[in-house]
Amino acid sequence: MANEHMEELYNAMSMASSTLQRNIDGSMLTALTEVAEDLHAGDIHHEDGLPDAETTARLQELLSPLWAEQYQPEEIRQAIQLVLVKVMQFDATEPNKQVTPDALATLATYLITLMLPQQPQELAVADLAVGTGNLLFAVINALQEQTGARVHGYGVDNDEDVLALAGVSATLQGTDVDLYHQDALDTLVFGQVDVVVSDLPVGYYPLDERAAGFGLAAKSGHSYAHHLLIEQALRQLKPGGLGMFYVPANVFKTDESATLTQWLTKHAFFQGLLTLPESMFSSPDAQKSLLFLQKPGAGARQATQVLLGEFPQLDNSEGLKQFVSAVQSWYQANIQLGD
Repeated sequence: MANEHMEELYNAMSMASSTLQRNIDGSMLTALTEVAEDLHAGDIHHEDGLPDAETTARLQELLSPLWAEQYQPEEIRQAIQLVLVKVMQFDATEPNKQVTPDALATLATYLITLMLPQQPQELAVADLAVGTGNLLFAVINALQEQTGARVHGYGVDNDEDVLALAGVSATLQGTDVDLYHQDALDTLVFGQVDVVVSDLPVGYYPLDERAAGFGLAAKSGHSYAHHLLIEQALRQLKPGGLGMFYVPANVFKTDESATLTQWLTKHAFFQGLLTLPESMFSSPDAQKSLLFLQKPGAGARQATQVLLGEFPQLDNSEGLKQFVSAVQSWYQANIQLGD
């Protein structure tokens, strides 16, 4: 790790989570959440006699040096993200709830900043599948640094355990965010936003009656949850707002792809589809692409040529430079033209 200050935080949180998990005999995710809460409180929380005296002493030893330290939001986010990788291996977390890699946040942020018509003073960014918050918080931190805007976040998830960690992570980072424990396909209680960025869960949505209220509902049987979430996100965007969705790489090769294509043609500007390297994923079936949409209105226009291609390998510095140059050229020729 290049950042020794962040490494100190990571090592302490990792060891403290393992120590606490053995004592409470719960999930590692629960232990990490409690450790993060202890870090924020500056004290060790006890409930029903746990942690015991020996574990409390060890947690004090690990965490007390951190209580006097000041960490940057990105140091906190990155440390929690690294611990989460271990946590999810230990808990055998299902693929849809795995932590989203930072490279995905970097790519989404780059396209968002490219497409912003001017340097904004305020931005509202939402994630309708926020999970532990890593993708949303990484994008918020980067946007604030790169644009100077005040960014307010909104996160939605139906899993209260991952949302609990997202909440304490946001508190530690000082992130301005509202988190909602609900089905993201139910009525959302916050207003329209400038950007939706989500690593969408893949699979079938079980509530057919609720799905029937969406244009992307399957004609028979269960609907794809990721299709419905794209439609819900477009509803939640302001005119001209940006939608950044990590979707299965074969999203336009399934039985429902024709319906998705027809719906997007009528309701969104389909600006791009960038495939991520297969090496980033555990198997070819898990490979994802970034689907880049824009809501019509507020001067937005459909790109004359959709941005298609592959994101280079992360260790290919020359390929990354060429990628950035190619995307910049695409923007100037297809979006910026006529501004």
